[in-house]
Amino acid sequence: MGETKRVVVFEGEAKLGKVVAPTVALTLSPEDLESPLSFQFALTKLMEQLTRALEQPPEPKYMAEVKFKDHMGQPVSIAVDLGKSIPPFSKDKVKARVVVEIYEEDE
Repeated sequence: MGETKRVVVFEGEAKLGKVVAPTVALTLSPEDLESPLSFQFALTKLMEQLTRALEQPPEPKYMAEVKFKDHMGQPVSIAVDLGKSIPPFSKDKVKARVVVEIYEEDE
């Protein structure tokens, strides 16, 4: 059976910058705001993540904020970690190409 996939390319712009503050990855869902108790759970999770991030010394990282519009015209913004060294670009605003590959995995 042949592999079925679809590749879509989006064009956009990226703003490059240095982030020194500790990065916190926190995801809230609509269920986190359903009741006062679930909201309290979400706040507790946020405080634990912030405390953990502040206990570690911050390391400078270079990031790119990539913005483009999807096929429905909605703005999309993603962050891309460029590492700890200065990216080899002469400007802080550059073009970006986002490639999305949609496929089924064989089970």
